[in-house]
Amino acid sequence: MEQYEPDRLSPAQVAAVRRSFRTGRAALSRRSLLRASAGGALAVGGLGALSGCGIPPAGNTRGGVSAEDHSKEEKSVNFSNWTEYMDVDDSGREHPTLDAFTKRTGIKVTYTEDINDNTEFFGKVKPQLAAGQDTGRDIIVLTDWLAARLIRLGWVQKLDPANLPNAFTNLSAQFRNPDWDPGRAYSYPWQGISTVIACNKKALDGVEVRTFSDLLDNPRLKGRVGLLTEMRDTVGMTLLDMDKDPAKFAADDYDAAIARLQKAVDKGQVRRFTGNDYTADLAKGDFAACLAWAGDVVQLKADNPDIEFLIPDSGYMTSSDNMLIPNKARHKTNAERLIDYYFEPQPAAELAAYINFVCPVDGVKDELAKIDEDAANNPLILPDQAMQAKSRAFRSLSAEEETEFEEKFAKLTGA
Repeated sequence: MEQYEPDRLSPAQVAAVRRSFRTGRAALSRRSLLRASAGGALAVGGLGALSGCGIPPAGNTRGGVSAEDHSKEEKSVNFSNWTEYMDVDDSGREHPTLDAFTKRTGIKVTYTEDINDNTEFFGKVKPQLAAGQDTGRDIIVLTDWLAARLIRLGWVQKLDPANLPNAFTNLSAQFRNPDWDPGRAYSYPWQGISTVIACNKKALDGVEVRTFSDLLDNPRLKGRVGLLTEMRDTVGMTLLDMDKDPAKFAADDYDAAIARLQKAVDKGQVRRFTGNDYTADLAKGDFAACLAWAGDVVQLKADNPDIEFLIPDSGYMTSSDNMLIPNKARHKTNAERLIDYYFEPQPAAELAAYINFVCPVDGVKDELAKIDEDAANNPLILPDQAMQAKSRAFRSLSAEEETEFEEKFAKLTGA
């Protein structure tokens, strides 16, 4: 088990957090990516103060610490998630899939949208987790790199397979064995996040784009290319283009990828590095081509027929947001029943139809087609086997690598 130590963010990591608040996934809601304004009211300084407060290690072993399970006598479950990451009815007040779960099981779900950013949320819950206390939450949803860290620290509970028959059976192959949780012993994906190449056909004006190299090297695209401020996405796509596996690369491979990106920056090929705000540049044609997140592309294409996407033969990056049960959660069995529920085809399809992210559940196409036939046939929501085979994940990083790699990427982007 990794021993807990107070985090002291390096300047590069602080810059990465600020980028996330300003333009990255933390700045915009899951459902309103094209309408929300960038921003972030949370102060990075607060994170530093929390991380340096000297909280003692929890002293537990890998696998987490369970509390007495009150699921039988307390028919409830407390679910913390990101904003705009759940289906909502026309009134904007009710969540149909959660309501259906309660009606079937009698378990009331207290659903809270209190996760705005991984780093900020970690700062919020780590004093309790490090002290071996209940956070008041039975399910939390975290992006893979932070989920990995909580598992290493022993701060989340091992799941009971007996309560997860649908999850075990219906989990898509591309999400089954992340290096940070092989076999999904501690987590199950809520949604997948794919990084692809998006193009504005009108702005391309006949330029053909087939590979990531085209973005970096084609002189006809000079100054009209966008890359992402998320290190794992931009560097991961570069590694793939260099025939390196982002799940297995060495430090020298990372440095070579940074050098390749630096060359493109130096010659003016890259207009800028962005978070979600690339959507405006792409729609206007300021970007002829850019790296993009699949959920954005689905919505962009609905409004602009000139927007297209492509999956390079070299592959594409996939990450995931994941459901975990923290230590000392009072309703572990109820939480597992809710996790399993979202791996049934019908509720999974209802969720996918609303939020348009990559559905991690096999067997939902027929159900999704009843709701939205276009969504059911969209590989950005339901990747086919050929597309899944091209999916790659960025490997887990040690704390030392995280600091070193972010510093190098920050220098590249000018952050």
